[in-house]
Amino acid sequence: MHPGSITDIAGLKVGHFTDSRRPTGCSVLLCEQGAVCGVDVRGAAPGTRETDLLDPQNIVEQVHAVLLCGGSAFGLAAADGVMRWLEEHGHGLPVGPARVPIVPAAVLFDLWVGDARIRPDAAAGHAACVAASSEPPAQGSVGAGTGATVGKLFGIEHAMKGGIGTASMRVGAITVAALVAVNAIGDVVDPATGRVIAGARAADGRTPRDSMAAIRRGELPERLQAGMATTIGIVATDAQLTKAQANKLASMAHDGLARSINPAHTQHDGDTLFALATGGSGKPGNLTVLGALAAEVTARAVLNAVGSAQGLKEPALPSAGDLGLA
Repeated sequence: MHPGSITDIAGLKVGHFTDSRRPTGCSVLLCEQGAVCGVDVRGAAPGTRETDLLDPQNIVEQVHAVLLCGGSAFGLAAADGVMRWLEEHGHGLPVGPARVPIVPAAVLFDLWVGDARIRPDAAAGHAACVAASSEPPAQGSVGAGTGATVGKLFGIEHAMKGGIGTASMRVGAITVAALVAVNAIGDVVDPATGRVIAGARAADGRTPRDSMAAIRRGELPERLQAGMATTIGIVATDAQLTKAQANKLASMAHDGLARSINPAHTQHDGDTLFALATGGSGKPGNLTVLGALAAEVTARAVLNAVGSAQGLKEPALPSAGDLGLA
């Protein structure tokens, strides 16, 4: 396990809601006092909310929470509950007589497992906020990672369990961290060794198939429907950034997905990363260095996500730990 968590950055809290009825849930990152935010969408099948306002051309400068959610596009409803919690506690953008909480969100597809009619809603988003804490968050099969799966290039029946993970690094006065829900079409690979940690399984049900090696051998995947995967996450720093810089930080963080997931950013993934800057360090930071660190902690969070996951029995989706791969 790689050390640290996104709550190592002062002022950030994480809360999970995990549904007991089927494997799904949501995870909220609260920054109630506001933080500069950017986003970068690389997958071809995203499900998102409030990403247009993160364009540097647009007027809103700060957000008050970011939500990661299961349930495919239905799960975006959970952001309503996050807005309600923030309003109840007096947080939001002053607009005339009201305060309007700004809550960007992204969803992943986890409708493979259990009753697809059960998915996160406004009550789930509100519950995640109630549970939020500055303590290191739980990892693996919780929150947005509850129903996440990886290695689906050759069909869900050969896949493994994904999850949600976090990691952080501190260099000098500045901390960079990530929180990532890993639900990829591709395999999760350790960048240090090239070894598949979780992904498509071979015919014996236990050995990694190595999706890219299989493709090179001419084993073509089944025809997949766009939007049935997606890795979503948040990178955060206590450096001072503009909104344009936050968008660039999100872009550079995607290098961490490309290092640890193979293939990544496919037609069937909606890979989306947000970037938050609290400014709490009082330091502007060097964006080139911050981006390099963001990619590193993103890759570490991906490995932590699958390494902490718990397998499912129905359908049979073993975890990396179950197969001795973590």
